[in-house]
Amino acid sequence: MASHFKIFLLLSGFYLMCCTGCAYYSFSGSALPHLKTVAIPTFQDDTAEFGVKDDLTNALIEAFTSDNTLKIAERRNADSMITGRIVSVKDGAGAFDRAETVDEIRVTISVQVKFEDLQKRKLVWEGRLSEVGTYAPSGGSTSNTTREDAIAEAITKITNEVLNRSISGW
Repeated sequence: MASHFKIFLLLSGFYLMCCTGCAYYSFSGSALPHLKTVAIPTFQDDTAEFGVKDDLTNALIEAFTSDNTLKIAERRNADSMITGRIVSVKDGAGAFDRAETVDEIRVTISVQVKFEDLQKRKLVWEGRLSEVGTYAPSGGSTSNTTREDAIAEAITKITNEVLNRSISGW
């Protein structure tokens, strides 16, 4: 009888430990629970590439809107802010065919990005990101991909990386 009581106490204690361990668990997953909104002003552009800053800024706003972890807000009302600068947009040969002609061109976009906690006035993360999109030069391949498509591909990759870094741990 005493051993049954000890087993009961042991199981009860284990059950209580499990329950209290989960008591603070939240499905929101927020490592920064005070952050509810984010401002994303138009990125600065150090390049001569027309439209990339607007495309990148709009892609980020759309990604955060779709993700819904942080709501988009104006800077004066935001808890956090993502700012950035497009450092470079470069084209380079990516692949060659057997005749050693360029079969694929790589467009590399490099950006400097910052994610700031405006409430606590601290930097959450900062980094330089570089991503690549590819396209086929005229006559170099059967692919119909254009340079604009390659830029859009690189922007999508940068957007995903910024989103993941900003909400990681959430």
